[in-house]
Amino acid sequence: MSGLGELDRSGAPENPAAPRRGAGDPVKALMHRHRELCERAVDPLEIAAGLEAHGVTDRTAARFRHRDVFSLAEEMYARVPRGDDTPPRPAPTALPRPRPDRALLTLLPGALCGAALTGLRLTEGRTRLLVAVAGVLTVTLALRLVLGKGPLGPRRGTRPGRRRTALWTGWLLAYAALGDGLLRAAVAGGPDGWPTGTPDGPWPFAPAPLLTLTLACAPATWCAHLLTARARRRLDASRGLEEFTASVQPLLLGVFTLFLGALGALTALCAAALDEPPAYAPVLTLGALLFLARLLTVHGFPHVPAVVLAATGTAEVLAPATVLAGRLPGCGALSVPVETLTTAGGPASVPALLCAAAGLPLLVHAVRTLTRASAHARTAHPC
Repeated sequence: MSGLGELDRSGAPENPAAPRRGAGDPVKALMHRHRELCERAVDPLEIAAGLEAHGVTDRTAARFRHRDVFSLAEEMYARVPRGDDTPPRPAPTALPRPRPDRALLTLLPGALCGAALTGLRLTEGRTRLLVAVAGVLTVTLALRLVLGKGPLGPRRGTRPGRRRTALWTGWLLAYAALGDGLLRAAVAGGPDGWPTGTPDGPWPFAPAPLLTLTLACAPATWCAHLLTARARRRLDASRGLEEFTASVQPLLLGVFTLFLGALGALTALCAAALDEPPAYAPVLTLGALLFLARLLTVHGFPHVPAVVLAATGTAEVLAPATVLAGRLPGCGALSVPVETLTTAGGPASVPALLCAAAGLPLLVHAVRTLTRASAHARTAHPC
């Protein structure tokens, strides 16, 4: 297909912007390679976004004697023959209204989690175990719907990395509820038993962070919807790629800050409702990490979030594992870093530090990726 670039004999994609040797008109050769993109475009910015998606940069545009990609796109748009049936430039995109069924779906994980936690407090023995199993299954299914086919799910055609992202998201949520209790028990010489679903058991259970993060699906969806709608408006009004990037950067950071504010309020409310001290550091860092991962996945960039979440989840597994391994003869040094950090800042400092260390580079990647016109021009999945 002309819009996807050609493959050489080795199977690697050919650089779509490289001018053909010996060609008298390299721009014409580029137009031929991207013929479908040029013919269906309604303005130069749409061609510029398509070129950007295929790896054409301002440095590449200089090889075609243009100062930037948008200037190159303007020439390509002007040189495409158009008849009377050329579609007019569409009206500016209106702010889409969130679908009621999707809005209700985002409340489902938090509602089911709240119901399960209430059941754990009202039951004992085998009944409590059944309630816990049912709660885990229902919350997991609800999260799978929201992150798979719901408003926080990836758009159609996204690569399979999205499945690994959802898997590690579930693991990180499980650690938020049980990981700190396991780490505390391991440092103290335990654990002496399996989790009982109570904060004072041999393997303490922390329900407030889990409830907070499941309830956060709703503000995360609203913030993702706001970013998509506003970015599309900026795309309609922009005259160049640099102008669009400059206008979307503060929008992305503002939406990210707005989500953190909503998550902080939910942390305080859930901690007060469950009579627990608010764990701001681990909840905010994990929530920020998961939110950035979902934004990138929704817009068709699941690979980096999958790698980052997998690395963070693996590191959280290794934290209590090193403490337990340190009890083996000659392996005491393995537990020193985690035990020192836990003694200084408590068990919650370990996931907070890991999520912060993973979230900062992911934020930088999101600012570089989600401020490009191609990230929003190619997004067809509504929020």
